[in-house]
Amino acid sequence: MIIDSLDKFKEFLNTDKDTKPSLLLHACCAPCSSYVLELLHNHFDLTIYFYNPNVYPKEEYDTRYDEFIKLGNYKIVNEEYNPDEYYKAIEGLEDLPEGSKRCHSCYDFRLEKSAKYAKDNNFDYYSTTLSISPYKNSNMINEIGQKYANLYGVKFLYSNFKKNDGYKKSIILCAQMDIYRQDYCGCEFSLKDLNKKTEQKNIG
Repeated sequence: MIIDSLDKFKEFLNTDKDTKPSLLLHACCAPCSSYVLELLHNHFDLTIYFYNPNVYPKEEYDTRYDEFIKLGNYKIVNEEYNPDEYYKAIEGLEDLPEGSKRCHSCYDFRLEKSAKYAKDNNFDYYSTTLSISPYKNSNMINEIGQKYANLYGVKFLYSNFKKNDGYKKSIILCAQMDIYRQDYCGCEFSLKDLNKKTEQKNIG
């Protein structure tokens, strides 16, 4: 079952339980998390897992993390910023374009780390906000998530948060809460791609 609406949660979960199931939610940024947290918080005991060593530069990483405070009083795990982990994961793929195997590898190692943390800390489920982006393939993300669910023995919550205007709703929520919305995915390669497009637009 793909979770994309509150009705699906009512079908998926026994909401009459006194205790909500625990969910470790890998979050790429506050804008993507805004609508996802609104959708999930009544149904799960949520912990945000901020593991994004792909984000460049460090100042951008800190800015993205600091924005989470605007979303409410959620438990947040902020993993140590170690970009070497990212560069190791995408080694040899640096020159590939956005949406390529380089991005797949980036999703892969972050979701593996999330699954391992969820297993080690006894979470009922783990998931990610990545599927809310219109630029990301939800089927690919769910396949990776299930792969590591099988490997580490923790349940993965399938999702396609962009459905039912999820992405548009996140934009509205960010405007209401004055949340900083970045204009590139996160890594130095996506930033270079943005700068290149900006230069070409200015020239044109």
